[in-house]
Amino acid sequence: MTLISSNARSGIAGFALAATLLPTPMRADAFSFSTGNPDGLIATATRPESPGNFEIETGDDFVLTQQTSITGATFTGLIPSATSDIKNVVVEIYRVFPKDSDVGRTPNVPTRVNSPSDVALDTRQFSAGSSGLTAIVLNPAFTASNSVQPGGIHPVPNVFTGGNGPVTGQEMRISVNFTTPFDLPADHYFFVPQVELSNGVFFWLSASMPIVPPGTPFPPGFTDLQSWTRDASNGGISPDWLRVGTDITGQGPFNASFSLTGVSVVPGPIAGAGLPGLIAACGGLLAWWRRRQKIA
Repeated sequence: MTLISSNARSGIAGFALAATLLPTPMRADAFSFSTGNPDGLIATATRPESPGNFEIETGDDFVLTQQTSITGATFTGLIPSATSDIKNVVVEIYRVFPKDSDVGRTPNVPTRVNSPSDVALDTRQFSAGSSGLTAIVLNPAFTASNSVQPGGIHPVPNVFTGGNGPVTGQEMRISVNFTTPFDLPADHYFFVPQVELSNGVFFWLSASMPIVPPGTPFPPGFTDLQSWTRDASNGGISPDWLRVGTDITGQGPFNASFSLTGVSVVPGPIAGAGLPGLIAACGGLLAWWRRRQKIA
């Protein structure tokens, strides 16, 4: 039987403990997500509050399975004419209710389950001429078969309207690059963009649900939630939200057309480092002590 001195045993045990306490090495992976191209089924108004105009928000969800920095986003919608200039773009990130919400109040909508929270988790804003803001016209005349327009959002019991009918405008893809990224832990979120125009209303276009190529499927174990909307008009529903396709129009669930890019930080072993390398070193140390002691 091989004997090892108490000092040797203490040294090896300490070395092994240090190995288990060292942080796991990390790596950065590119992150991207997309709901796909517009399907032309519905367009929902979304704009920030401005003088004479109440706020309207529409949100659609995405999932992060690792800590992620969101560095850019695109979303596609309609502007009424070529004379409508973009004045401001606001991008908000919400978590899923009941986070960041008052769960003690009585809601004035059919349900809050799977809606965005009461208040935004984080916000970025771009004014006209900002270096991180670009807009490209994809189609000079695009028609959505239905819409939710200002004044088309109502509390219970009058949430169902069937929508406000078709809307036509320039199909425009708006891109934003975040100088200060959204640094988000793994969780389920809603992406909520708003556009202020010099005249008229911006409408965010719907995308297929379930997501189809070139869109990105949701990670296994997560459910793709539908688009929600709310407004802050007198008699509106804020801070509650309504499901666009289920509550308001009755057409069934919709996604909204958007994409995200960024960098995910994920755990990953690095060859020759971290816990595996240190455990191997412990084995080498044990063999060295055996040779030194030469006790059988």
